[in-house]
Amino acid sequence: MKISNLAWPFVALLCLGGPSKAADFSDPTWPCIQRKVVDLSLGIMWPLPVPEETDGEMVEAADTLVDTLVLRRVSLEEAETLIAEFAETHPDLTADDYGLIFEDLFTRISRNRRDIIQGIERYSLQQISLSESIDGTRSKMSALMAEENPDFDQVDLLEEKLDWDERIFRDRAQSLTYVCETPVLLEKRLYSLAQMLMGHVPE
Repeated sequence: MKISNLAWPFVALLCLGGPSKAADFSDPTWPCIQRKVVDLSLGIMWPLPVPEETDGEMVEAADTLVDTLVLRRVSLEEAETLIAEFAETHPDLTADDYGLIFEDLFTRISRNRRDIIQGIERYSLQQISLSESIDGTRSKMSALMAEENPDFDQVDLLEEKLDWDERIFRDRAQSLTYVCETPVLLEKRLYSLAQMLMGHVPE
């Protein structure tokens, strides 16, 4: 898909304040300066083997912890306290138990992260479509003004539409700057939670 001229300022705007990395503009579904990584690896974050199942009592207790840890409004400091309290309450936890807890965390946060990435992809295509519509409106205005007797009422209508579409385009581009950071933040959160849980794994 060809990206119109207006789409490039959109991409450039997303780069403001972001990390100094080379952006790949060849994928029109990914406007972010952050590298696109759709799927994460559990094995990289959790180096221990994870069993297939555990006893029912442990699962119930762990579910309550995981339900809280997946919430982004729960800070990492709060998460560390919750994990420490959980470990103290359950002193007989094994490495397998902690592995299952992190696997559940990984699955749920990764699913949320993939949903966000898919939303960014759809959003990007919508922005490109809007930029093409803006280009089309400008072309119509130019053609009307080039006529011997321009229809100024029609020109005014097109100008209003152009102003509105450009405002929407800019507002969306600015809001997407934060959204682009979310997949990376979730990846970092997962890694931090893994380290916290690993700290309580018995030797």
